[in-house]
Amino acid sequence: MKIHFLGTAAAEGVPNVFCRCDTCLQSRKLGGKNVRTRASVILDDTWKFDYSADSQMQALRDDIDLGQIEHLLVTHTHYDHFQPQDLISRIEGFAHGIEHPLRIYGNDLVMFHSRQALGHFKNRFAFHRMKPFQPVPIGSATVTPLLADHDPMETCLLYFVEKDGKTLLYGNDTGWFPDATWEWLQGKKADIAILDCTHGLTGNKRQSGHMSADTILDVQSKFLQEKILTENDLIYVTHFTHNAGLLHEDWVRIFEPHGIGVAYDGLILHV
Repeated sequence: MKIHFLGTAAAEGVPNVFCRCDTCLQSRKLGGKNVRTRASVILDDTWKFDYSADSQMQALRDDIDLGQIEHLLVTHTHYDHFQPQDLISRIEGFAHGIEHPLRIYGNDLVMFHSRQALGHFKNRFAFHRMKPFQPVPIGSATVTPLLADHDPMETCLLYFVEKDGKTLLYGNDTGWFPDATWEWLQGKKADIAILDCTHGLTGNKRQSGHMSADTILDVQSKFLQEKILTENDLIYVTHFTHNAGLLHEDWVRIFEPHGIGVAYDGLILHV
């Protein structure tokens, strides 16, 4: 698996362009890994998780041809994760040389907003409603959507991907997993888990809505206990907020002793 982190920030980005807090001022000054756009990854060059308004600039920054993307898996409809109107740039007449539809996967609200924005362009898009714990074949791969603990007004999803002999747990956005998700994960094995770490060290190990650094460490412990991951497998954290008051190296200091990787914009992994 090739995993390309396009963005690693929470909704407001780091720095928040409207903000004058110390973290945002320092992020601007230091640049590099401290500048984060809205969270998304590309898998094996042809799958994308979520589509924020930052997607176009991320593609230009990292020299990515978004015309290669065949499958878009959407976790939920919050504005930093899904902007279907921006996909109008892919329609016939705007984008040339496109020979395959972009297949969009997601919950009921994702389907509603996708069809509202893109339903007139059926030769360029296809829509696939996802239901929690019901596996869906995507080519030779299998994707199972899992329940997240994020927004009580929406069925937010995580994704467990089994592809080419490797497994990925994409766990963003969520707090401590719901019981039904933990139950489904029993007996499963992941080669890598990408997890929401919006907040820093808060003292709350079972945080809801989003994970904190404490929650991540508790999740890692449970992963090892349940043998979902072994010590040789990978956890990478992403979706950071400037409100945590932490720069990239601060996150690294928290997680490096535990063997947990801190993602940054542009990072490419081969698993």
